[in-house]
Amino acid sequence: MRALRPLLISGREVLPLVEGGKGISVSNGESSGAWAAMGGVGTFSGVNADFYDERGQVVPQLYHGATRRERHEELIAFAITGGIEQARVAHERANGLGRIHMNVLWEMGAAERILHGVLNGARGLVHGVTCGAGMPYRIAEICAGYNVYYYPIVSSARAFRALWKRAYHKFGEWLGGVVYEDPWLAGGHNGLSNSEDPERPESPYPRVLELRNLMREFGLAETPIFMAGGVWCLREWSDWIDNPELGPIAFQFGTRPLLTKESPISDAWKRRLLELKEGDVFLNRFSPTGFYSSAVRNVFVRDLQSRSERQVPFSVEALGDHHATLEIGARRRRVYVTPHDRERALGWIAQGYTEAMRTPDSTLVFVTPQSALDIRRDQVNCMGCLSACMFSNWAQNETGTTGKLPDPRSFCIQKTLQAIRHSDDVDFELMFAGHNAYRFAGDPFYANGFIPTVKELVERLQTGD
Repeated sequence: MRALRPLLISGREVLPLVEGGKGISVSNGESSGAWAAMGGVGTFSGVNADFYDERGQVVPQLYHGATRRERHEELIAFAITGGIEQARVAHERANGLGRIHMNVLWEMGAAERILHGVLNGARGLVHGVTCGAGMPYRIAEICAGYNVYYYPIVSSARAFRALWKRAYHKFGEWLGGVVYEDPWLAGGHNGLSNSEDPERPESPYPRVLELRNLMREFGLAETPIFMAGGVWCLREWSDWIDNPELGPIAFQFGTRPLLTKESPISDAWKRRLLELKEGDVFLNRFSPTGFYSSAVRNVFVRDLQSRSERQVPFSVEALGDHHATLEIGARRRRVYVTPHDRERALGWIAQGYTEAMRTPDSTLVFVTPQSALDIRRDQVNCMGCLSACMFSNWAQNETGTTGKLPDPRSFCIQKTLQAIRHSDDVDFELMFAGHNAYRFAGDPFYANGFIPTVKELVERLQTGD
């Protein structure tokens, strides 16, 4: 394998090894600072980042506001305080080496306010901002205002063309790089478009080459591209290194840094990663963002799958095939379904799934009374963690709503990600992971449950393995 040569990233030559940012404090200042201390690029999460009390204990992010808007303001204050705290930790841990980036989701609630708050409060500590989950047009202007480089996350050349033409060309000097995230292999939320088949993965090489050729048209031939999603070891990407056709390439690792001593996830989560099998991570559409996402098949995800399977279309009056009556709810309200679906619904009700919850798509999903209670409570307790949420119908607009019914087929993403990060529960909470996570179990580096330090992992990556 070719030796890695430093790349100019965020104003400094560093190793082209990037720690991928994970949300809800899963990438924190400790892990990202350790990565930067090895001469690479560490990335902490700016999404609901942790902050600490005077004893160094994580402060629980509890909400006391009576309304969604009041809780939304609390969430923004938490996010800014946590982001500044993690930037400071990363800066101190890096000891002046490498680069420190912050990762944010453009579709998170109050993304712009949080960015301004953290970058203003942590001036000089953050060198770059990576941003995806949406089309972050304004990330360039915001970052340029603080002399910070920006790194949009895209999954196609077409997406970058739109970003550059509309906004980025005005702030080209602060474009530090472009993160190409493979929409079939990356963990977390994935950028699959309507024209792409989730069941038909495409090779990243021609897609990245198309991106590079477009960047050359824009005078960005030497601007690095970060290859993200599906990167396990560099030996498998040796033909990308120093490849004049692709230009400068850095490699972003999202999944492997989870399993390090510095990683803040629980020991139970780390053990589960060592046990995964191929196929245990899969693409799904349950996220309240509306995006595809990659998550581990566990009890939490299987419940979402079975919930959607207990679903039938209905109408409020007899129409066509929908002429069989079904009485639902405490008031025995009559709806109309097909005769076949009526039999299915009655079967679910007999099994204890007696609560029929309406969806925005004019369907009913059947759940237990306890599940219905939990769903409604989570919807009521919404704190506006997204710019628009399918689950709760919150939207960051004047009305505070999407104008659609809340969708019981989804879930409160902020609640479950906070829970899995700050507890040992890896069965009943959402566990994001990249599709290569099953490789922990077969990689000899992790034999006998070995968990490396970040230093040991980065040294291992430089050997090609």
